[in-house]
Amino acid sequence: MDEEKPRFWDRIDAGRQLAERLRPYQSAETVILAVPRGGVPVAIEVAQSLDAPLDVAVTRKIPIPHNPEAGYGAVAEDGTIFLNDILVSQLGLSQPQIEYQVEEVLAEIECRNTLYRSKLPRAPLVDKTAIVIDDGLASGFTMVAAVKSVERQKAAKIVVASPAASGNAYELIKPMCHAMVCIVVSHSYPFAVASFYHHWHDLTDEEVSKYLEAWQAGNRNGESKGRCP
Repeated sequence: MDEEKPRFWDRIDAGRQLAERLRPYQSAETVILAVPRGGVPVAIEVAQSLDAPLDVAVTRKIPIPHNPEAGYGAVAEDGTIFLNDILVSQLGLSQPQIEYQVEEVLAEIECRNTLYRSKLPRAPLVDKTAIVIDDGLASGFTMVAAVKSVERQKAAKIVVASPAASGNAYELIKPMCHAMVCIVVSHSYPFAVASFYHHWHDLTDEEVSKYLEAWQAGNRNGESKGRCP
């Protein structure tokens, strides 16, 4: 697997490259799910290319106390929780600490979900092929929570797709889904998703809303695919 860096001009380019790898999954039974925030523009390119419905899988990491940039698990919008038990033990976290942080994360997810759902209606996943997409997988925790949430929605098949993934994330997630499609899997350390992109910035909720609005506007205007801003 090629570890050359960077490989993608931006998230739009990454989405177009990923769409080519996902062409075998083009079907009337396929639904594309974006993991916000960064996964949204990537997923839109895939949904456009495969002419598939778009939805979001809102998940958030559970931040490590005193090191909020890192996480020891993740939560999905339906309350699905994934914890890295080894890391939890190493950090010496108590159950009340974890529960308190999970409640805080769920409140943030609810707020974000309300915003996103005002732009994009939910797509049913029962008996569908769900392709869950993020712009990169570092620890893989948020994707695991997303996969477990999609399982609970009774999707027939779950495919995880990302332009770039760390080796650890790839090995963690692969047994949990029917297929995993990554353009680059890197075993180098430290791993940074941004290092695989020429142009990168952290997206805001406002930017994500604009992407979703543009997608919906394209569909309302009778186009078969949405359009990125």
